[in-house]
Amino acid sequence: MARAAGPIKAVCVFCGSSSGAGRRYVDAATSLGEHLARSGVQVIYGGAHVGTMGVLADAALAAGGEVVGVIPEGMVEREIAHTGLTELHVVADMHERKALMAERADAFIALPGGAGTLEELFEVWTWAQLGLHAKPIGLLDIDGFYQPLRAMADHMVDEGFLRATHRDTLLFDTDPARLFPRLAEHQLPQVGKWAG
Repeated sequence: MARAAGPIKAVCVFCGSSSGAGRRYVDAATSLGEHLARSGVQVIYGGAHVGTMGVLADAALAAGGEVVGVIPEGMVEREIAHTGLTELHVVADMHERKALMAERADAFIALPGGAGTLEELFEVWTWAQLGLHAKPIGLLDIDGFYQPLRAMADHMVDEGFLRATHRDTLLFDTDPARLFPRLAEHQLPQVGKWAG
């Protein structure tokens, strides 16, 4: 899953099946979808039409972008799959979903979301620590949503559970137009989890 040299052509976006409180999270998903589409970057996401997931996909499609959805068959049966995507991959389970999204992406961005968004984010962050991929990871930090996580990462460093270099693999920004270029320029550290 190492990142190929060259520009980012596809970004996996982790986002919510809910829209959150107020318009700000919907607006952020719209802005990110539009920005990626106008940058010629393919959006890869969880394949649903609900919440900020659907908002992201619709915004990217409306701006002329390509959107690839990956959804477990159990969710298709609940009729939440987005039927208007460039590609929709129906997979057996959540494990296969995450593996395919990660494989297809050159970088990752987490919008504000719930437990599922955090679980996806933590998995690719852990994989980066283990050297399983060298793909940049960004967090779209709307109204300080991810500041408690940033503080927790600092605390883990202070308490000796996380290397500062691994904390710094997470790039925080409030603006997709600033975050995306930072991802393209970011080089993950070559320090392995167990290096001395």
